[in-house]
Amino acid sequence: MDELKRGTDEILLEDELKQRLDEGRPLRIKAGFDPTAPDLHLGHTVLINKMHQFQELGHEVIFLIGDFTGMIGDPTGKNATRPALTRDDVIENARTYEQQIYKILDPEKTLVMFNSSWMNDLGAAGLIQLAARHTVARMLERDDFNKRYTGGKPIAIHEFLYPLVQGYDSVAIKADVELGGTDQKFNMLVGRELQKDYGQKPQVVITVPILEGTDGVNKMSKSLDNYIGINDIPDEQFGKIMSISDELMWRYFELLSFRPLKDIEDFKQQVQDGGNPRDIKFLLAQEIITRFHTAADAKKAQENFIARFQKGAMPDDMPEIELRAADGKLAIANVLKEAGLTTSTSESFRMLKQGAVKLDGERVEDRSLEIASGNTHVFQVGKRRIARITLT
Repeated sequence: MDELKRGTDEILLEDELKQRLDEGRPLRIKAGFDPTAPDLHLGHTVLINKMHQFQELGHEVIFLIGDFTGMIGDPTGKNATRPALTRDDVIENARTYEQQIYKILDPEKTLVMFNSSWMNDLGAAGLIQLAARHTVARMLERDDFNKRYTGGKPIAIHEFLYPLVQGYDSVAIKADVELGGTDQKFNMLVGRELQKDYGQKPQVVITVPILEGTDGVNKMSKSLDNYIGINDIPDEQFGKIMSISDELMWRYFELLSFRPLKDIEDFKQQVQDGGNPRDIKFLLAQEIITRFHTAADAKKAQENFIARFQKGAMPDDMPEIELRAADGKLAIANVLKEAGLTTSTSESFRMLKQGAVKLDGERVEDRSLEIASGNTHVFQVGKRRIARITLT
């Protein structure tokens, strides 16, 4: 349970999940993906990683490609009706999904299904009967529908069908558990209700957080250009991972890493003790690139990253400075002042706040960061003040 709860936002209901696990049989784990774009990114893999965990524990994982729902267009979080995809677009995107998911999931243990296989058979009469099992009032309880309705923005009738079809997928599959992002909670709960209507035991709903993109603010999205694609080349993946903030790094570790939680806690302690967050971020980048490419690719990408930084950021006449850290570590504001990169600790704080300080090529804004002795780093303030500093 500890492993399954890792990185989740909510389990509805946790007691039901425990009861099903106690039955001693493989559970049917469902996660649906609408093939609305050809490429997956790390935000998608938060869900796929959770599927991987269930798979490793011996459960039956169903990767459901919503080729039928994809033509409706998921209205979740949208303030306007989405344009429908053509059948050809959906099929082509679905083909690329199958190729990409096997970088995480075991192809021998993964059941790929298409919801058109039962929705086409349901037919128009069956769809009307399905629609009769839910009310407009219940649909308008959903936040995005409610906002559009009260705001006078149109809601197309077919958009009401989306949660019903997603819910019916759980009936067709006889799902024990459905996984989805926090934005899918309403749709997945519709699945629970429909399963009850059809005389099935209602599925457990597990929501996972929405992963922020490299900007640390918005949901990872190709349209916002803050994404890391799983098909990106190794150098591009490495550079994007190294660009995330030190704070966001821990969230990426929690949601994307397969390392034991104890290892991640040890990494946090190392940073608190004065270790360089960059070195920990290297480990994250290596793990992710190895997953989607190879260990050799990850090693080479790190070498290329360091070489690019040294070539672009280190002048030939860079000053070499030694500083004494009396207690084994020195606050970054004092390092900058004592090295002559700032005139005072107050200027150091101001430059940190402005994002004008870099440590080994990465922006640093943490005023409380302490640098451990026995290490050499390149510090930069603004564009021209730069020095290689060794703490002894």
